Amino acid sequence: MSIKQLSETLINQIAAGEVIERPASAAKELIENALDAGATRIEIATSGGGKSLLRVTDNGSGMDERDLELAVRRHCTSKISDTLDDISTLGFRGEALPSIGSVARLTISSRRRDSDGGAEIAVAGGKLQHLRPSALNPGTIVEVRDLFFATPARLKFLKTEKAEAAAITEIVKRMAIAFPQVRFVLSGTDRTTLEFPATGEDHLARMAQILGKDFRDNAIEINAEREDVTLTGFAGVPTFNRGNAAHQYAFVNGRPVQDKLVLSAIRGAYAETIPSGRYAVAVLSIGLDPALVDVNVHPAKSDVRFRDPQLVRGLIVGAIREALARDGSRAATTGADGMLRAFRPGFQPNGYRPQQQPQQPWSAETSPSRPFSAAPNGSSSYSPSYQRPVGNGFGERPQASFDGLTMPAARAETAQTSSWSAPAPASEAEAPSRFPLGAARAQLHENYIVAQTETGLVIVDQHAAHERLVFEAMRKALHSKRLASQVLLIPEIIDLPEEDCDRLMQFSSEFGELGLGIERFGPGAIAVRETPAMLGEVDASGLIRQLADEIAEWDTASGLSAKLEYVAATMACHGSVRSGRRLRPEEMNALLRQMEVTPGSGQCNHGRPTYIELKLSDIERLFGRS
Repeated sequence: MSIKQLSETLINQIAAGEVIERPASAAKELIENALDAGATRIEIATSGGGKSLLRVTDNGSGMDERDLELAVRRHCTSKISDTLDDISTLGFRGEALPSIGSVARLTISSRRRDSDGGAEIAVAGGKLQHLRPSALNPGTIVEVRDLFFATPARLKFLKTEKAEAAAITEIVKRMAIAFPQVRFVLSGTDRTTLEFPATGEDHLARMAQILGKDFRDNAIEINAEREDVTLTGFAGVPTFNRGNAAHQYAFVNGRPVQDKLVLSAIRGAYAETIPSGRYAVAVLSIGLDPALVDVNVHPAKSDVRFRDPQLVRGLIVGAIREALARDGSRAATTGADGMLRAFRPGFQPNGYRPQQQPQQPWSAETSPSRPFSAAPNGSSSYSPSYQRPVGNGFGERPQASFDGLTMPAARAETAQTSSWSAPAPASEAEAPSRFPLGAARAQLHENYIVAQTETGLVIVDQHAAHERLVFEAMRKALHSKRLASQVLLIPEIIDLPEEDCDRLMQFSSEFGELGLGIERFGPGAIAVRETPAMLGEVDASGLIRQLADEIAEWDTASGLSAKLEYVAATMACHGSVRSGRRLRPEEMNALLRQMEVTPGSGQCNHGRPTYIELKLSDIERLFGRS
């Protein structure tokens, strides 16, 4: 079979298979071109999820007729010269427009800012339709219609119009976060209009537009540098988490990326503070010399390769953990919002609807159990015979009432040891204004500590809080010395591919510090001679294979360490203050004081919040006083 030269149209269609996978891919390329052109206003309009219409309008520098003619040719670009070592623009390959033109009906209208008129070029299925003058404002309008009409087989692989429209929305959000000084407008017949006004240098304001105003209240600023690599951005407190990783945004030199190394580093930084199946909310921007990162890994340019990946990963993990230790112990404000909703009339948790009682006019005759009774002197006094009605909030059926407020007569004599323990008034040293978590005032249901702060109140889950304190103490001991190991009577031999054995032996000293002793046993096997005593009986084969897989994928050895800390967390759970235990006032205040000085005390080992803070203004609003 003889070799022949492919036609230019077929070459472009092959390239389009990599560059333009779906309408969102085309939107990404066109928005990047607009940003590279210096646009401060970008409008995106879609129809049919971008399959029928995708239009991007910008007020950038624009193009003349010669530029338009070259723009639809492959490998023509104004963004690089002779090297790939100093790429400072979003686009650079010169493939997007000719690829789109080869599989769709493409029209580009543009006018330079210093020109009296503009021009328009049209390409359909890779064939030039026309190049002619056009009247328009300075800037560029790119219109893509009937995407993949020239390659109909590709249409079968697209998702529903709603799903494709959502993918375009996600692209716009990522671009909007990266460029807060640009105004973005997304509209069309298949969506409601979405607008992100420019916020200038206020990056957090733009993030709040995308991630919601709650992110501003629950974000911790990240600002770190290591060996000329900078990391800036914001990361949410651990208790402010989501059910997927869609709220994690990463940028490298201003370029939105979805890099596995960066996402893995975020996951590792929160590994001890967020439960399995939950994900942190974070926006991180990495800045470094363009020569130290390869953005030419894939035509879509969403993946990058760092020259020193461990430096970048270590910077991300270290910076986030330092920020969490500094400011991550506070509870998410969403907890207080949920509490306020629970207090509002009509709240129905878990679909529970309390049984409705017939309404009767209030009178002394029809209401034998009155909240107040008239004393002989005319004053009002509390009547212990009052039965608290079933309320709409907090869904216990009915919620147990406080002992000391409603109690059977037989229990009146035991009121001093009831489940509602009221501490004595705090001394001057325990004044709420002196401590972030305030002074203990009560214990509810033998599990929740109510503390008064200077600006409101805090409700603490005593078991979850003490569990975290015990875990942190154990973890400190874990990292302060070599862990004890147990010698196997008969070493376990594990057969592995030779390259996996090579990777494992690179970390043999680190494993030894964690109590895992391994040796090479021939070219394709590892001998396990010691295992961590903390793990007890362990599946050495499974552990070694998991470590080998992890090192092969991420080039890290965190698996064993994570296992040990998981064991420490389990032990802490069983060794902490249990729910149902009555605490004395001094015990409650001691727990609060420990929480204030312990990193990560805002969430337990499983990632649940240990306390919820309610501001006095919120309480006053519940009573209509504000």
